[in-house]
Amino acid sequence: MVAESEEVESESIRIECPVLVTERLVLRIPRDDDVTELVELANNRRLAEMLARMPHPYRLQDADAFLTRVRNGGMKGCTYAITLSESGAFIGCAGLENRETGLEIGYWIGEPYWGRGYATEAAHALVDLAFRATDIDRLNVSCRVTNTASRRVIHKCGFQYAGQGMMDSAVAGKVPVERYQLDRRTWVSLRSWGA
Repeated sequence: MVAESEEVESESIRIECPVLVTERLVLRIPRDDDVTELVELANNRRLAEMLARMPHPYRLQDADAFLTRVRNGGMKGCTYAITLSESGAFIGCAGLENRETGLEIGYWIGEPYWGRGYATEAAHALVDLAFRATDIDRLNVSCRVTNTASRRVIHKCGFQYAGQGMMDSAVAGKVPVERYQLDRRTWVSLRSWGA
């Protein structure tokens, strides 16, 4: 999954995971009362095919196992439930994960909420957190080559193409992905996010 030419950053990146509040979203630790919406939104083959670890069908035991990993610190970073600030509705998940290649951002939004800019808004918050809360020089992200919506989010965040690789998807098997990186200098120049 890692291109051979990539440099490996420190495996011990420590990051605090505060609640993040944006214009329309609250990113907070996933809770037991998210399970019903989590199962409903995650049980979507179109979504699962774009992600590495999401099984399909997605059942109650999958949601329980996910929450247990989050509670026990098994996610190696920050894991967030993405909720709407006005209603509190759970709409997806996002996070920063400490991987062999450094800190990596990830996100998914449930299909009923696609096309409204929520993924971009959540990604901006996570990118800002990554660079403000750590001393990393670069942040990583990847998406399936067929995932044009995710690629748009990645580009809106200022990430630059860094190559291709393969990902093991629980649903789709071994699939090609595009890898992107955002360096600190570029983030500093973009951090107003067009405000």
